[in-house]
Amino acid sequence: MKEIKNVLICGLGAIGSIYAVKISEQKSINLKIAVDEQRLLKYLQNPLIFNGKEYCFDYISGKNEDFSADLIIIATKSSGLSKALEEISHFINGNTIIISLLNGLESEEIIAEKFGQEKVLYSYYIGHTSTRKDRSITHDGVYKTVFGEKNNKSYSFNVLCLKDFFEKCSIPFEIPEDMDYSRWWKFLVNVGYNQASAVLNASYGDFQKSKKVNDFAVKLMMEAVQIAAAAGIKNTEKLIPEVLKTIETMLPETRTSMLQDIDAKRQTEVDIFAGYVSRLGKKYGINTPYNDIVFEIIKAMDEKNFLKNN
Repeated sequence: MKEIKNVLICGLGAIGSIYAVKISEQKSINLKIAVDEQRLLKYLQNPLIFNGKEYCFDYISGKNEDFSADLIIIATKSSGLSKALEEISHFINGNTIIISLLNGLESEEIIAEKFGQEKVLYSYYIGHTSTRKDRSITHDGVYKTVFGEKNNKSYSFNVLCLKDFFEKCSIPFEIPEDMDYSRWWKFLVNVGYNQASAVLNASYGDFQKSKKVNDFAVKLMMEAVQIAAAAGIKNTEKLIPEVLKTIETMLPETRTSMLQDIDAKRQTEVDIFAGYVSRLGKKYGINTPYNDIVFEIIKAMDEKNFLKNN
């Protein structure tokens, strides 16, 4: 079996930093962080502070083409995917495995269209929310990476390679048999709780305590469940109950990533959540009134914050 030794991470934010720190602990792994010149200067002047410790990684740009990656982890925001694909294109070889930890359901298809489906595994991050302030990130270590092919009744060569790598790095993971169902489950978490939190300024504790607050998230998810069923996803009746169980385990004081974006006046990812639900709703003839109005509200918030920052 091929051993993953050369790893490239694109995106050193709230999620990417978790993987960068964990992988950097393995001295046998050659870890690089893909950056452009602007980010390189920022990272050198203001190094990442993760759980109170400063980290200086080995940064690389497209000008350094002597590095060839066995594994590429993309952990940017969805708006940064296009630029990320340009950055990583210099470091791909015939056997490179690519995983995307981006939110939403579209990034793997976009990556596969550019580099080939044989290089891409479906994946997502799930766990306690990181708290990010400027270049300082705090995380309690509760997370796992869910990955695989669309069907994992038997493991492909790439799945086995990544499984071996995560075990070596002590990165928690899960390989579900039905990856499509699992990806829609994660999508519902974002559609329901990320968006409701942004509109209601609600922490996970608010969802756990208030029936009205939680019901709003459920109504957003119910529209997405109808679309999942129309798209051929199996066992959709289990999606919302399983999401609710997970929300009960979240730390009450923490805030979703979308609410943290609103707090920091960063642009949100509402286009790949409510926007995606609304687009598919039109495709399948399914009404999505809650996601439609949430899309308009959060887009208005995004524009207000953009104008304040520019």
